[in-house]
Amino acid sequence: MESILIIGLGFFAQGLFFIRTIAQWFKSEKEGVVISPVIYWQISLAASIMMLTYGILRHDFAIVMGQSLVYGIYIRNLQLKNVWTKMYWAIKVLALLIPTAYWVWLLTSGNFANILHNKNVSLFWMIWGTAAQVVFISRFFYQWIHSENRKESLFPLGFWIISTCGSLMIFTYSIIRLDPVLFAAHSLGLFTYIRNISLHYGKSSLFDKLNKIPVLNKVIGKVSDKIK
Repeated sequence: MESILIIGLGFFAQGLFFIRTIAQWFKSEKEGVVISPVIYWQISLAASIMMLTYGILRHDFAIVMGQSLVYGIYIRNLQLKNVWTKMYWAIKVLALLIPTAYWVWLLTSGNFANILHNKNVSLFWMIWGTAAQVVFISRFFYQWIHSENRKESLFPLGFWIISTCGSLMIFTYSIIRLDPVLFAAHSLGLFTYIRNISLHYGKSSLFDKLNKIPVLNKVIGKVSDKIK
């Protein structure tokens, strides 16, 4: 029962990650260019905390490190979007307090050693999984530097190329770990990564043809307007 709840938490976290990606993709398709919507970064914060929890419960070093390293970049993009200061103070406090509390607990309780020496993961695959997470989350460091240089939250082409490479590595890791959460997430995510690459190269929006259908045009317009 406990393992089912843990897997359920992981699926919920990845579901949120998937929703953020779909929201970004939908908005980008509507505009015909790659967009960095506010909702992408807001959902990222909630999903990252849940995924960090999942990684701790699964004793998965790769997941814990991956989520910890990228968390601050989500907040920085909200700052670049001029949204962070407008968020309710309690939400900001929790967003900063929860990850910090997790790490204090891990380091003082001895549980971090359990994560590092998980008998279910060989040294090779722990290194592979960690490297995969580093590659995958490095896309956000690249995105952050790119955005800082332009003083605006943007998704450069390299972000999606790195996403694709890292996702393929994690997909391999998920098979070895028998992790249905990572397997499902990175199976579905690859489409949006590749689609954003094609948009960067000027491929026409998938919605161009759909917009010619009056009913679908209204639906797409309403959904797009709700995504900031």
